[in-house]
Amino acid sequence: MVESAIAEKFATTKFAWSEFRDQKRVVVPAERLWDLLKFCCTELKFNQLTDLTAVDHLETPDATDRFEVVYFLLEVESGKRLQISTFINEPDLVLPTATNIWSGADWLERECYDMFGVVFKGHPNFKRLLLPQEFASFPLRKDYPQQGRGERHNFPVITRAEG
Repeated sequence: MVESAIAEKFATTKFAWSEFRDQKRVVVPAERLWDLLKFCCTELKFNQLTDLTAVDHLETPDATDRFEVVYFLLEVESGKRLQISTFINEPDLVLPTATNIWSGADWLERECYDMFGVVFKGHPNFKRLLLPQEFASFPLRKDYPQQGRGERHNFPVITRAEG
């Protein structure tokens, strides 16, 4: 039903579908992402964004795109799940925010920026969540060195007050 409803609504858009353990995955072009997310929420009743993350395919053999941004949706009443993926490349790591669809996207998008550098255009409070504002790298990218680039020397030291 999900496949047919999406195919009917987005007849001119080509989607790639797959399924694993009864969970459907659809790959959508980045320029149609927001429309599909909105349709899934309002028409298909996927009322919860359970997670949002990215994958760096820098070292993936035969990969044609570097970054995959993945949205995990849940229809709470029935328990149906849907995974929506889109691919983006440098230097244009920009996607529309989903905070105007699910308020829970707020921290998830900020975390995705912190770790991978994906910018979510239109986000209401777009600033670093996990790392200091002045941190200039994205630690979950495959080209980020395991020991870091020496930027941790200026992290503030937080101690517990004796009492």
